Amino acid sequence: MKNVQINISIPETWKSELENLARVYSVEEETTLTYLDLIRRAIKEKYELDSDE
Repeated sequence: MKNVQINISIPETWKSELENLARVYSVEEETTLTYLDLIRRAIKEKYELDSDE
C-alpha cells in the first residue's frame, strides 16, 4: 500500500479531545494510539474503505 500525506485543519478543541480519547483507547487496547490513528480509523469505518495492510 502506498500512503500519501495530507494536511487538514481541525479546531484546537477537537485535537485535545482526540488526544484524550487516544490515551483511553491506548490503555483499553494495550497499544499506542495517536489522535491521527483515531482520525484514520474513523474515516475508514465511516466510508467503509478497504486497507491493504
